Amino acid sequence: MADLPTRDQILDWIAANPTATSKRDIARAFGIKGAARIDLKRLLKELEGQGHLEKRRKTYRDPERLPPVSVLQVLPPDDLGDVFCRPLEWTGEGPEPRILFSARATDPAVGEGDRILARLQEVQGEDHQYVARLIRRIGTNPRRVLGIFRKGAEGGRIVPIAKGADLEWMVRPGDTHGAKDGELVEAEQAGPKARMGLPRARITERLGDPAAPRAVSLIAIAEHGIPDAFPDAAVAEADAARPAGLTGREDLRDLPLVTIDPADARDRDDAVLAHADDDPKNRGGHVVWVAIADVAHYVPYGSALDREARRRGNSTYFPDRVVPMLPDRLSGDLCSLHDGVPRACLAVRMTIGADGELRDHRFLRGLMRSRASLEYAEVQAAKDGDPSEKTAPLLAEVIEPLYAAYAALRDARARRQPLDLDLPERRIELDEKGRVTSVAFKERLDAHRLVEEFMVLANVAAARTLAEKRTPLLYRVHEEPAPEKIEALRETAESAGFTLAKGQVLQTAQLNRLLAQAEGTEHDELINMSTLRSMTQAYYSPENFGHFGLALTHYAHFTSPIRRYSDLVVHRALIAAHGWGRDGLKPEEIERLEETAKHISETERRSMAAERDTTDRYLAAYLSDRVGATFTGRISGIARFGAFVKLDETGADGLLPMRAIGHEYFHYDAQTQTLMGADSGLTIGIGDRVTVKLAEAVPVTGGLTLELIELDDKAMPRRPGRARKGAPPRRKEAREGKKRGKLRKKAARRG
Repeated sequence: MADLPTRDQILDWIAANPTATSKRDIARAFGIKGAARIDLKRLLKELEGQGHLEKRRKTYRDPERLPPVSVLQVLPPDDLGDVFCRPLEWTGEGPEPRILFSARATDPAVGEGDRILARLQEVQGEDHQYVARLIRRIGTNPRRVLGIFRKGAEGGRIVPIAKGADLEWMVRPGDTHGAKDGELVEAEQAGPKARMGLPRARITERLGDPAAPRAVSLIAIAEHGIPDAFPDAAVAEADAARPAGLTGREDLRDLPLVTIDPADARDRDDAVLAHADDDPKNRGGHVVWVAIADVAHYVPYGSALDREARRRGNSTYFPDRVVPMLPDRLSGDLCSLHDGVPRACLAVRMTIGADGELRDHRFLRGLMRSRASLEYAEVQAAKDGDPSEKTAPLLAEVIEPLYAAYAALRDARARRQPLDLDLPERRIELDEKGRVTSVAFKERLDAHRLVEEFMVLANVAAARTLAEKRTPLLYRVHEEPAPEKIEALRETAESAGFTLAKGQVLQTAQLNRLLAQAEGTEHDELINMSTLRSMTQAYYSPENFGHFGLALTHYAHFTSPIRRYSDLVVHRALIAAHGWGRDGLKPEEIERLEETAKHISETERRSMAAERDTTDRYLAAYLSDRVGATFTGRISGIARFGAFVKLDETGADGLLPMRAIGHEYFHYDAQTQTLMGADSGLTIGIGDRVTVKLAEAVPVTGGLTLELIELDDKAMPRRPGRARKGAPPRRKEAREGKKRGKLRKKAARRG
C-alpha cells in the first residue's frame, strides 16, 4: 500500500490536473486503496478547513485558481477594444483574476452583461491571468428596473421612477413577490423582450412607501446600484481589528493636532497643526503638519475589506445617510481621529516659506492623539474674536498659527492662480422624520479654505515624494479643456462684452481674468456656468498628466483614505516607498493600477449621479406644495425639447418645455445653444433672467416642470392662434433677435 501523500503533494497534483480532482481520482493517482482512503478523506477535509481546497460537488480545487470550465459575465470593451470577463464563482482571498475573452470567427456575438460558459487557459506574463474560449452562451444579466407597483386583476404593472422612463413593465401574478399597490419595488426583466406589448418583469425586492422621506436616498442607492450591505467576511475582519500600537511608529501624541470638520461629521480622517518655523534661514516661514488616519494598517490588500472597499470605490453622501466605503468599526472608530484617544496615522511635516511655497517635507508613520474635535464655524468664530469655552484655550497655541500659515498659503495660491469658479453649494436641511425643512447655500468660511489649502499642500507633497522615489501611484488628473470648448467659451465671452485672449497656451489665470471681468455683472452666472462646462472631468490615472484646475504639475489624493480608495492606494505606495511594513503596495496591485483607476473613476461618477438625483428628489418634495407659485431664475441649458432653469431660491433645476415657453414655435440652434421664436424672433439663451411658474413637482422622479412668465423682466407675448410649427422666423425680427443674442451672449457648445 502506498504511503499517504503530503499536503504539498496533493495541492501540486490538483494544480496540475484541474479536470480530474475527485477523491477517487486523487486516490488512484497516489495508489491509495482500502482503509487508507479514510485517512485521505481526513487529509482532504483538513485542507478544505484550512482554506487550501474548496469542495465543489464531489471534486476538490484550489480556491485561488478558477476551474478550467467556468461561468463568466462579459464586461464592456476597454479603450483598446479588448473584451474581458469576470468570474461569477470566484471565492479566492486574492484579487479577482482578469480574463481576456478570445473569440473565434465562428463564435456568435456576445455583448456586455452576457453570461457564458467558457473554457479557461492560464497565461503568464500578461496583464490578465486567463484566456477564455466560448463553449456556449447561457443567458444575459437581466435588466433591472426600479419603480412603483400598481396592482391589477392579473398581476400588475411597474411604473419606472427614472427620469424619462415612460415605458411600464407588466408583472404576472406569480412574479409579484407579495408587493402591495403603490409600493416601491425593484424588479428584473423576466424572459426575452416580446415583439408586441409591454416587457415583463419579476419583482425581486420590496422597498416600501416611495413617498416616505427616508425612501429618497434608498431609491438612488437601488437605482444606481451602489453597494450598501457589507459582506459578512468584511464585517468580521473589521470587528476583529484592534487599535494599533506604537511599535514601528513615531510618537506624535504630544503634538497639539486638531481635527476641523462639519458639525454633522461622523468620521474624522485628517488633523492639522501649524507653528512658526524657528529656522533662521526660513524667517517668517511656517511648519505645517497634516496627519491622516492610517487605513492601510487595517485594510491589507486582497482582504475581504479591501475587495469591498475597491468595489465601492468611495463613500456616497446623501442628506439623510452615508453609504460608507468601510464598515463603521473602522470609518467611525479605529480610523477616525477622535480627540483624546491614540490613533495610527500617516503624517507629513511640511516647511513653507513666508511666501507660502513648499520648501521641504517629510512623511512618517506615527501614533497621534487629537487635542480637540472642532467644527468650521466655531474655529472661525474664535478667529473672529468670539471664542467658545472649547476653543478659547486653543486660540493662541493652535488656531492663530493655523491662520498665519494659511495667510502665506493664500498668497502662494494667488500667484499660482488655480481656477476660481464661484458656484455655491446647496445644503438640504431635514427634520427628524427626514422631511425637508429648508434649502440654503452653504456658507464658505476662511476655516473651510484653510483646511482645503492644507490638504492640497499635503496631496502635492505625496505626489512629489512618490514621483521622486519612482513608486507607482494613482494621480488625480485634470486635463486642460479641448480647444473647441475654449473657442465656444471665447465666443460666449465676446458676445457678453468680455475678452478671452487667443493664440497662447491656455492657463487658469486667463480664465480667472475672464471670471473677474464678469463678477458683479448681469453675466456673472453665465460666464461661471460656461467656464465650468468647458472643463474636462477629473479622473484617476497611474500616469501623471497634471491638474489643470489647480494649476499643479503633481497631484494625488492622500488625505481621505476612509472615504476614497484612491487615497488608500497612495498610502500603500508611501508605505512601500519608505519600507514601513508589509502592508505597502504589492506587485500584483501595481499591475492592476490602470484597471483600478478606471474603476474608481466610474464609481466616483456613479456616486455623483446618485447624490445629484437625491438632491433633485428632495427639492421636488420641498416644492411640491408650492405648485402654481412663481420663482425667479436663469436659463441654465438649452435643448431641442425646451430649456432648463436654475431657480434662485433653492438652486433647483426645472424643465421649461417648448409648449410652456410661448404661443409661437421656437427654433433650436445647436451651435449657439439658443431658441428663437418663429413669429417674434425672440431669442432665449443660457444666462437669461426669467420668471417662471411651477407647473408640476414630482418627488418620486425629482422632476420640476415650469412655465415661462417673464424673460429679462419682460412679459412673454401671448398671441392668440396656433403656433406655426416649422415656420421660419420673420426676416426682420429674426435679424434683430440674432443681433440682440450676439450682443447679450452665445451659450457654450456642449461637447
